Amino acid sequence: MGTSLAYGMQLPVQSQSTLYAEAWEAGAGVEDLVEVARTADRCGFDYIACCDHVAIPRRLADTMSTVWYDPVATLAHLGAVTERVRLMTHVAIVALRHPLAAAKQYATLDHLCGGRLVLGVGAGHVREEFEALGVDFAGRGAVLDETVDALRAALGPREYPRFKGERYAFEGLGQRPRPAQRRVPVWVGGSSAPALRRAALRGDGWLPQGDPRDRLPGRIERLRRLRGEAGIEEPFTVGAIVEPLYVGRPSWNVGRRTLSGGADELAQSLRAYPAMGVDQIQVRFRSRGRAELVDQMAAFARDVAPRITD
Repeated sequence: MGTSLAYGMQLPVQSQSTLYAEAWEAGAGVEDLVEVARTADRCGFDYIACCDHVAIPRRLADTMSTVWYDPVATLAHLGAVTERVRLMTHVAIVALRHPLAAAKQYATLDHLCGGRLVLGVGAGHVREEFEALGVDFAGRGAVLDETVDALRAALGPREYPRFKGERYAFEGLGQRPRPAQRRVPVWVGGSSAPALRRAALRGDGWLPQGDPRDRLPGRIERLRRLRGEAGIEEPFTVGAIVEPLYVGRPSWNVGRRTLSGGADELAQSLRAYPAMGVDQIQVRFRSRGRAELVDQMAAFARDVAPRITD
């Protein structure tokens, strides 16, 4: 776990849960999404991320909305209009799909974008999605564990990958193109005890889900302990999702939970993350439209990010 700090962001527009979407996103479209992705690419963001849900039941639609872009299609489109920013699924509910079918999609995406995929995975929480697709919802943790293992094999360097588990088995079946990366990084989302164990033992990184700052040190210590006990020494990325940000003094109500102020003030607050062993922060900005969002992203990259680890 390193000492440097990179930053990425969940894209607007592509998912519009009322828990975090801004009002302007309801009328936004592809042009807005592309401009935000290009700004992230130009301003040095490490990754842009896209969520994953197949279908939202009526009982959850008022809160979650039904706007959830497909992550593979979305990231492929954005990969074609950017050059260096990494393309992350945060998170893909990979247990909903057969690992060979998913591997075909993700290997092609990584091939087309020149090795920029980060495969963030999670267990999912919408029972109706699993039932509609014929996947065991109650046992989704075990299904996810095996799916990650199968994806590791299927996304490796071999044209004819081999895997045998309780649910899935394949060999002698060739898939090309292969990913551009020899090892596609898998980051595991979630903060439950099973998710932490999955991240520690099967992942290349961890994506917490809604943990406040004071809980992160305990989670990070557990990750370190689990990896140490398993004898795993490979590099591992520890992520964090920071509070919503507004760079400067807003002229409108950004809410009490939003961090706002000058560059030095924000950087001083955000220094808490690398101090506790976080390598990567996911930032979100309050904005009233695409233009303001783009300005906030540029201001953060130019004025705040260089000061965080000073």
